[in-house]
Amino acid sequence: MLAKVCSAALNGIEAYPVEVEVNSGWGDTLVVIVGLPDAAVKESRDRVSTALTNSGYKFPMGRTTINLAPADVKKEGPSFDLPIALGILAASEQIETDQFDNFLAVGELALTGAVRSCKGVLPVALRAKADGKTGVLVPAENAAEAAVVDGLQVIPVQNLREAAQFLEGEIKLAPTKADIAKMFNQPHDDDVDFAEVKGQESVKRALEIAAAGGHNVLLIGPPGTGKSMLAKRLPTILPPLTLDEALETTKIHSIVGLLPVGVGLVTRRPFRTPHHTASDAGLLGGSINPTPGEISLAHHGVLFLDELPEFKRSVLETMRQPLEEGRVTISRAAGTMTFPSQFMLVAAMNPTPDGKMPGESKSSPREIQNYLGRISGPLLDRIDLHVEVPPVKFREISGDRTGETSADIRERVVAARQRQQTRFAHKPKITCNARMGSKELKEFCPLDEATKQLLQNAMADWNLSARAYDRILKVARTIADLAASENLNSDHVGEAIQYRSLDRQIWG
Repeated sequence: MLAKVCSAALNGIEAYPVEVEVNSGWGDTLVVIVGLPDAAVKESRDRVSTALTNSGYKFPMGRTTINLAPADVKKEGPSFDLPIALGILAASEQIETDQFDNFLAVGELALTGAVRSCKGVLPVALRAKADGKTGVLVPAENAAEAAVVDGLQVIPVQNLREAAQFLEGEIKLAPTKADIAKMFNQPHDDDVDFAEVKGQESVKRALEIAAAGGHNVLLIGPPGTGKSMLAKRLPTILPPLTLDEALETTKIHSIVGLLPVGVGLVTRRPFRTPHHTASDAGLLGGSINPTPGEISLAHHGVLFLDELPEFKRSVLETMRQPLEEGRVTISRAAGTMTFPSQFMLVAAMNPTPDGKMPGESKSSPREIQNYLGRISGPLLDRIDLHVEVPPVKFREISGDRTGETSADIRERVVAARQRQQTRFAHKPKITCNARMGSKELKEFCPLDEATKQLLQNAMADWNLSARAYDRILKVARTIADLAASENLNSDHVGEAIQYRSLDRQIWG
């Protein structure tokens, strides 16, 4: 007898439908799995046969052929265990149901018959809804993430027998519900706050501008000046995620398996801090089967690279395209994948190998040049704000005065982002000033003659590139938004220019 069960597999961050066809016939007892299965899928025959026996069912005698369609796309992972087992039960007439067309099933089986969690359940649930399915059968541990998809019955199953009995109508299982508004309204207990940072008011101002416009930042200063401390507090002033951003971010974390049990939605902007020994595959994604790397896990959030010159130059250079386009394309023998990577890059570094400013360093000019040369000019051009982090004065450290709280700064950041959302309402792909193209710069950043002259002089004095010119305008537009100004003036552009001068002083 032939049975068909609906399932799904992952391709990048999206899922595509897979039809699990099971045919049970005569002949020697043999299980054949076709349809380009990988090793984990091939091993499912042993997991499924044992799980069926331990769940009180019989494994069919004779030849059992399992086809995973479409047959020309490689299938990976253990998530086909549950649909294969259900297909075998139906093909061997141990269960009778007409619900296979209405439900999509995924899940790994333990030898006891228990259904274990698997990766990528949220994209699978979105695929089920797009295909018009009534619901999905998913592991109970993954039910929360699937439940954020509105209009879909999410049936949490604990074991194989429970799934089979539900499909036969012998038992009823309550669908898992998700209160998305409650998820977003949950208070976040931040253990860090900008009020804890003594001094560094100019750096705080630069980070506020960066957060308001989604700009990349490079913090340069001696050790112990608070570069990492300031960077780690940046997420506390970022605007909250929208629902679309949260779903996109959650999909990436789901397919990598980083969603905690019971968490249905990522409602906070990610903050990723890879070590400087990270490879290009670890940062961009890759390996034999392309998977998201750190820059995609930081999508809609912050990627913090501490000790920037310590990263391999080849690794840093691979980030140039994602920084510009907001996505990364990885080509491997197994296929080509495109992952989103719209993130804020925050980098920190010392100005010289011994940590001191060039005029005070004991390092030779060649040593300093070799150290700074690990960061290329094109990469620097893609970083909007270059900020000097000076040593904190004793009176600031020892004083009782505290700075603004993160909540106060975030209010101004959110107000500036709202102005940008209104401005780009007819351009849905542009979410903040940092994402503007040349057309938007011309439309939203007109300059009067005095401001043009100021910018022209800066370009000539510091030999800035055309890309740096665009970055200055984007930062100036954000500064104007923070000041609730509709038009750019020389004050806005002048402040934006100063954030391009530091790299010319050191690298020049």
